[in-house]
Amino acid sequence: MFGLLGGVKVHLLLKGRLGEGWVDVDRTLRLPKGSTLDDLVRIADGKGIPMTEALQTSPHLAETLMLNGERCAVADNGGRVLADGDRVYLLSPLAGG
Repeated sequence: MFGLLGGVKVHLLLKGRLGEGWVDVDRTLRLPKGSTLDDLVRIADGKGIPMTEALQTSPHLAETLMLNGERCAVADNGGRVLADGDRVYLLSPLAGG
């Protein structure tokens, strides 16, 4: 229903090591219609979701962000307008043996 009122809902999944800690975010955010990927980062930060920190602390995430299952580098797609039901994933790789 939110989409009908001029906004969009975007599912955000952010998991993995961020600096010295572990981040586990699985939330749907309501954004104004016309919001871009850059807007999502700003709005998420305002809601206490550390997207800017994740992108700055782990720069590979800016290149491997996934939008609806497709790789979507933030630098090249920051102005991309998000649609109702979009899914954005930032998954920090794990290492080990």
